[in-house]
Amino acid sequence: MSNCESCGKRPPEPVPYVVHESDMARLERTIKRLWILLLVLIALLAGSNAAWIYYESQFSVETTSTEIEQDTDGGGNNYVVGGDFNGETKGQDHDKETNP
Repeated sequence: MSNCESCGKRPPEPVPYVVHESDMARLERTIKRLWILLLVLIALLAGSNAAWIYYESQFSVETTSTEIEQDTDGGGNNYVVGGDFNGETKGQDHDKETNP
């Protein structure tokens, strides 16, 4: 006695050829749709990357530097450009009080 006969279960019935062929045709259509979806997604990814490269190439980097010389007698060494407070000094800070 083999194991299949001893367990008491029947072996599965064979599937008709027509049913098998219809399942295979359905799977082929599904696989074809998945390939089309894959190609569309790859095209969208490449298009998105191309759009970002085009967008980023629209801008140019510009730098502006300004040298200012200032001579003060005990005042602060600060200047205002375009409403923003900017500036650094290389000399002594005259705003701080020093106690002898």
